[in-house]
Amino acid sequence: MSSSTLWTVVLAGALGCYLLKLAGLSVPAAWVQRPTVTRVVEFVPAALLAALVAVQAATSDGALVADGRLVGLAVAALALALRAPFIVVLVLAGAAGALVHVVTG
Repeated sequence: MSSSTLWTVVLAGALGCYLLKLAGLSVPAAWVQRPTVTRVVEFVPAALLAALVAVQAATSDGALVADGRLVGLAVAALALALRAPFIVVLVLAGAAGALVHVVTG
C-alpha cells in the first residue's frame, strides 16, 4: 500500500468518524430522552463488549475454534454467576485455559 493511499484511508476514516459524531449531536433532545431509546442505549456498550469477547474467544485466523480461551471464558462466566471476587474469576479462568492448553498439547 502506498503512502498516499494510506493517508487517503486515514483521512476518510477521520472524516467518517467526525460526521458520525456530528450526526449524533444533531439528534433532537426529545428523541434521545424517550424511555425506549434510553433503555436500548444503556445496553449497547455491554453488547459491543460481549461481541468483541466472543470473537476473540472463539475464532482464530477467521475460523471457529474451541480451545483453552473458550474454556477459560466459560469458567469465568460461571465464577461471575456464582459471584466470586474478580481476582478469583481471573485466576480460575487463567488456570482453566492453561490446563486445557497443557492437556491438548
